[in-house]
Amino acid sequence: MAYGGFGGGNMQQLMKQAQQMQRKLQEAQQQIAESEVTGTAAGGMVEITMTGDKTPVSVSIKPEAVDPDDVEMLEDMVLAALNDAVKQADELSKELMGPLGGAAGLF
Repeated sequence: MAYGGFGGGNMQQLMKQAQQMQRKLQEAQQQIAESEVTGTAAGGMVEITMTGDKTPVSVSIKPEAVDPDDVEMLEDMVLAALNDAVKQADELSKELMGPLGGAAGLF
């Protein structure tokens, strides 16, 4: 007795494909987590490095970027570098997840 046209072989094939897709998704997520991106601002005066899954790793500020009379500018540069790093992490995720991106909600 077949239910909706799904025979045992078809269901096994679907499960196998789902497991392969899940494995590829996990591999892509691991690669993203292990990759690093660096966002910069003000021509490299401020750099923020983070992993592809957006965990901050380091902040580098060149001494000439520090003006005690203009802390607000330094804050803006740090924020710009952070936004640049987040953008790069998002692009890395899109690149590595590729067609798997839509499958993330399945698992």
